Amino acid sequence: QVQLRESGGGLVQAGGSLRLSCAASGSISGYDMAWVRQALGKQRDWVATITSGGNTRYGDSVKGRFTISRDNDKQTMYLQMNNLKPEDTGVYTCKAGATTWGQGIQVTVSP
Repeated sequence: QVQLRESGGGLVQAGGSLRLSCAASGSISGYDMAWVRQALGKQRDWVATITSGGNTRYGDSVKGRFTISRDNDKQTMYLQMNNLKPEDTGVYTCKAGATTWGQGIQVTVSP
């Protein structure tokens, strides 16, 4: 089972961009991968998924602004986030398959 570690989070103004990375300790080629996020005091929300075959799906709130991608050779998944809004603030966590989670990383978008 791989281990996952997120990077690239931080503080950004509304309208800005960030790119999150999810680096794995081993091969991710056979996994469907996903990003989820959780705002303080709220339920965890699904953000985006990229299948092992490269197909992508997005939550309605991020569609058109976020792009999920993967580089199996680098054992890394990405989330490019553009036109960020304050409501995008939260802890973003990457996921491999059904049961492997990263530790999460904070993204804060100021008005």
